[in-house]
Amino acid sequence: MNLHKLILTNNACYKAGRTITPKGIMVHSTGANNPNLKRYIGPDDGLLGKNQYGNHWNQTTPDGRQVCVHGFIGKLADGSIATYQTLPWNMRGWHCGSGAKGSGNDTHIGFEICEDGLTDASYFSALYKEAVELCVYLCKQFNLTEKDIICHCEGYKLGIASNHGDVMHWFPKHGKSMDSFRAEVKAGLASSAPAEPTTPKKYYRVQVGAYSVKANADAMLSKVKAAGFTDAFVKYSE
Repeated sequence: MNLHKLILTNNACYKAGRTITPKGIMVHSTGANNPNLKRYIGPDDGLLGKNQYGNHWNQTTPDGRQVCVHGFIGKLADGSIATYQTLPWNMRGWHCGSGAKGSGNDTHIGFEICEDGLTDASYFSALYKEAVELCVYLCKQFNLTEKDIICHCEGYKLGIASNHGDVMHWFPKHGKSMDSFRAEVKAGLASSAPAEPTTPKKYYRVQVGAYSVKANADAMLSKVKAAGFTDAFVKYSE
């Protein structure tokens, strides 16, 4: 995962300062044929490139809307794929809609995948892999599993998000679904799980002598080390 951070501190969502305890992750896509991160994130940090229209989301109400997400996945200026964190992960975002239909804002981390024309298989594959890795990362951060991941479309069906079709208007075009996505996150979590702790080794020490004269103890230590026992030592006790 190619993760960067540029928090949208000028967005009214950030300024509201409300926090949540994340219970899940909601995957969105932008619904616009513009794969460039600079469209949504600014100002240019040297990697994004400059948004000549100044219509990124680091302003109070971008495009006149109350919207903000925790992250974006898309293209940098050099064409490579990256993830940008744009809100603290535990901040209440504005990505599910408003009112009762937007209650997912109170429970879910939301990120947007920058759409292109929806037909470029190589672009989709790179984004998809990045999104899986981001979800693995977030699941580990907040003790979640693949079962806690939904898309906006699924959020609508659950009654916690507004009526949007993402990402199911896009994923199937490339042979993917949210079930396959969750399966790959599950595999990622399994492969990155810490190894089972090993049983601590037990050590048995052997004393080769006890001497009242230190010179005699030192002489024996020299003999033992000369025999190849390099970890030998003298321990003084009263």
